[in-house]
Amino acid sequence: MKMKTAIYLRVSSNEQAKHGFSIGAQEDNLHSLIKIKGWELCGIYIDDGISGKNINDRPELNRLIDDVKQGKVENVLVYRIDRLTRSTKDLITLMELFNDNNCAFNSLTESIDTTTPAGRFFIKIIGIFAEFERESIIERVSVALEKKVKDGYILPNYGAISYGYSREIGNREIAISDKEAQIVKEIYSMYLHKHMTFNAIAKELNMRGVPSSTNITWSGSGVSHILTNPIYIGKVRYSVRDEKKYFETEGKHEAIIPEKIFYDVQNKMEKLKKTIRKRPREDNYFCGTLMCAVCGSKMTTHGQYKFYGGEERYYGSYSCLEKKDKGCKSGYIAHNSVESAFKDYIDGYADFEIEPELINANRELEQDIFEKRSEYEAFLAKLVKKEKDIVRLYVNEKIDFEEYHNMLDVIRTEKKAYADKIAELKNTAPLNDKINKEDIISSLRENWEYLTKMERMQFLQTYIEAIYAQREPDTKQVLIKRIEFYKR
Repeated sequence: MKMKTAIYLRVSSNEQAKHGFSIGAQEDNLHSLIKIKGWELCGIYIDDGISGKNINDRPELNRLIDDVKQGKVENVLVYRIDRLTRSTKDLITLMELFNDNNCAFNSLTESIDTTTPAGRFFIKIIGIFAEFERESIIERVSVALEKKVKDGYILPNYGAISYGYSREIGNREIAISDKEAQIVKEIYSMYLHKHMTFNAIAKELNMRGVPSSTNITWSGSGVSHILTNPIYIGKVRYSVRDEKKYFETEGKHEAIIPEKIFYDVQNKMEKLKKTIRKRPREDNYFCGTLMCAVCGSKMTTHGQYKFYGGEERYYGSYSCLEKKDKGCKSGYIAHNSVESAFKDYIDGYADFEIEPELINANRELEQDIFEKRSEYEAFLAKLVKKEKDIVRLYVNEKIDFEEYHNMLDVIRTEKKAYADKIAELKNTAPLNDKINKEDIISSLRENWEYLTKMERMQFLQTYIEAIYAQREPDTKQVLIKRIEFYKR
């Protein structure tokens, strides 16, 4: 079959005057080649008096591209490559387009024919240039984006801004959205203080009809994203999916959540990861904390459904992980028996006595530290705002570089002083471990009966590292031997 061949001709006025590249001369030579090759001429496309610096400004070339896409043209013939384009980037684009649409390309002067091995080699070389160009663009874009983050700006995620913030068109900085920011604060409080799970928080927000950032229902993963995103403490991050490139830096936006609360949440999440090998059933809420008092190993959960009084009920139990492999002599312990033993333990817990005066003195000291930290953090926040104001003054050419540099030095010296004071207070632990234990035990005594199964599981995993239990061989009674609390 004869290839449907289109001739493309172009000449600018300057070229014709200087080099004699007339349209007629080009066309005569190309008609001769078509006859020699036995091709079928299907069209002539002429851009006369138009520069070859780009594609967009050439109507006939664009008509040719459309015909190639529609399958009307099987071969494009030019007098010389620079008649098609003078841009390497555009040449790469056109070669890829021809190749994708099974269209050959021929140049008379350079003897390029993509239906031959040499021509296909040419296409491969063009492909190498194309790959190099794409990688160069990606690298340039990556460097630009990294620089933007290092300067403290948030990168838009396909146009979306993190929940709690908004950005006006044309503005590089984000601003707090008051209604959404209040929801963000509630999410942190529900997780940290009410011990609610991600899914429970999402369910609560959906029941209240609170719209999410995408105006659809909340999900556990959406809540998790908010609880782990450092944007809410005034930071910006780069390359979340690549640990090697990932970094965080101070942003130009205002924080919604205090740093202490944010990092308390991260510590709690990390703690739960360590204590939960698999998500336990709510009916076995001691899973993750229950240990074998005989050999010291973890205890795992078991359960079965039984009919009782015409109703199917779940009966949970625990056994030592080393029972089979290493011959631990401890037996199965029913969940209800552990529950009773746990209540007896916390009701009779009296391993230590602390004088009320010491408790009160320590709590007064803790309150004093809290107030000082709040005061220092407020001063630090003002200095951060001043620093941003100074940057704006310099950007808007209100102050010169020397003034900008001197003012920043003063502000940053003060910031470091307050940051050091806050760090020193953070390392001060006025309440010793025993007082913490008393607080936890007192809370358990007062509230245990009123907690749901899920809340009991969350309470245990938050405050208690291990509960050592065993069933006495003679009496078969389950006893709690000791409880280990997390260091707080």
